[in-house]
Amino acid sequence: MNEPMLEVQGLKKHFKIRKDQTLKAVDVVSFTVNKGEMFGLVGESGCGKSTLGRTILRLYEQTEGSIKFKGQDVHKASSKTKRKLDQSMQMIFQDPYASLNPRSTVMDIVAEGIDIHGLYSGVKRKEKVYQLLKTVGLNKEHANRYPHEFSGGQRQRIGIARALAVEPEFIVADEPISALDVSIQAQVVNLLRKLQLEQGLTFLFIAHDLSMVRHISDRIGVMYLGKLVELTTSEKLYKKPLHPYTEALLSAIPIPDPDLEDKREPILLSGEIPSPISPPSGCVFRTRCPRVMERCTLIEPEISEYEPGHFAACHLYDEIGDSRKEAAASKVT
Repeated sequence: MNEPMLEVQGLKKHFKIRKDQTLKAVDVVSFTVNKGEMFGLVGESGCGKSTLGRTILRLYEQTEGSIKFKGQDVHKASSKTKRKLDQSMQMIFQDPYASLNPRSTVMDIVAEGIDIHGLYSGVKRKEKVYQLLKTVGLNKEHANRYPHEFSGGQRQRIGIARALAVEPEFIVADEPISALDVSIQAQVVNLLRKLQLEQGLTFLFIAHDLSMVRHISDRIGVMYLGKLVELTTSEKLYKKPLHPYTEALLSAIPIPDPDLEDKREPILLSGEIPSPISPPSGCVFRTRCPRVMERCTLIEPEISEYEPGHFAACHLYDEIGDSRKEAAASKVT
């Protein structure tokens, strides 16, 4: 049985722009991440996925909704509990250049969390850092160097070592490969997968590269304009996407076979992404959807389970969703 580690329910994160303007970065998002799972979160730039990850870790205060880590509400916890949560929940940042202090050595960067939580000191502190560097594919000679002496891939490995230093259970990886060369991306992804399997870590892996997310994730959530529009296993999402937005994203993934690539017809979305300051009425995707209907303009679709373990927010499947709800209700009665 899957044991939920992270439970996000009805989460909103809105930013006040002016007195009469609010940017709805994350708007009523709900999902669960199970213990030991690699949960992928994908979507275009600006869809709110990074804001969601930062809100989960309390880098932003939520506007509404709840975030529970192992049953504990992370935003309502006491100061003592929040300190423990800070140790249990860590983050790997997107930019390995900006996320490391250029004036600190690798030893002090990796050991920062160790010092804050008082985990090790003296020789044990040094040995712990050496062990962490070895874990991420570096060596102890790197400990006395500064960030500018490393490549982008090596800097990201340092960021991963820093996240692992306090022995967390849950890690938010916020687009950890987007700033890296293609040749290095696979190495970092394989390292994260290896850490997940060997150390039993749970990941929220945020990215916009669907082909890479498919390789690493157990389940995938698709976001559009602050909302979760589809959620299912990696296998189901790629074999049978339900939401038109997911179909368009998948059609943009290049096929390595040149003959098949020439015959393929990608789904081209017309129009621009609406502003999260003034989202469309009804379905937020309706202004770009090739299968839009009248009800899409009037009614916002709820994310519902249309197949076992496959959720989507789309009016195309309303009849299926209604029949599943009626069947579930009949079982209860």
